[in-house]
Amino acid sequence: MSTSFTIDLNQVRELIDLLKESEINELELSQGELSLRLRNQGEVQVAQTVAAAPVAAAPAASTSAPASAALEAAKDTFNSPMVGTFYEASSPESDPFVSVGTKVKKGQTLCIIEAMKVMNQIEADRDGIVKDIVASNGQPVEFGEPLFVIG
Repeated sequence: MSTSFTIDLNQVRELIDLLKESEINELELSQGELSLRLRNQGEVQVAQTVAAAPVAAAPAASTSAPASAALEAAKDTFNSPMVGTFYEASSPESDPFVSVGTKVKKGQTLCIIEAMKVMNQIEADRDGIVKDIVASNGQPVEFGEPLFVIG
């Protein structure tokens, strides 16, 4: 079953321009089954979703396999507990706390997030293996933004 919807591209362009000119980092709008998220991270990124499933440039048929894969991926995602700057190591000369393939234990330091000049060690909330590091060293991160995939 496919879901059809329309988007006024001029309105989207206006929202992108507004986001670029403001200090807002993220904007999410929903109307019915349509959800539009704009994120400003140097360049504005646009993501559309229909019924909570990611959509490519053209609407596609919704199936349960991608939805379950998305739910599984979300379960493995370790999100930022605060707003700040992500650092993968304690200093520029130090090795990263973890890398892809590292086995981690609950309570093990994964990274540092600097917030208001305070270096906060961020610890794993579960045991697992680091499958992916989503954030980049020195990147500003928002509360709830994915940092790692730990499975």
